[in-house]
Amino acid sequence: MPHEIPITAEFDLHSFQPRDIPSVVEEYLQAAHEKGFRDVRLIHGRGIGVQRATVQRLLKSHPLVESFHDAPNSHLGATVVRLHHERPRYPKGPEPGPEQE
Repeated sequence: MPHEIPITAEFDLHSFQPRDIPSVVEEYLQAAHEKGFRDVRLIHGRGIGVQRATVQRLLKSHPLVESFHDAPNSHLGATVVRLHHERPRYPKGPEPGPEQE
């Protein structure tokens, strides 16, 4: 039976295998957005920066992510993510103009 992890505004990635980070972050962002969180903090640790790079590469193209930045005072060990307020449409495309409606 899978364990349910409570969704909070902070998510520590230390207990996950590096190969699992992209799918774990994807699932977390979906769940955090559904719970209505606007800002979340992903703790990936400092190390040599591999986890940070993996997380931020995913965030750059994620449709739920409005913006992100290194968390202040974390010494590059965490990333703060701002989620879109509303669910974006999939796939992203041009808005229909008056002549298309």
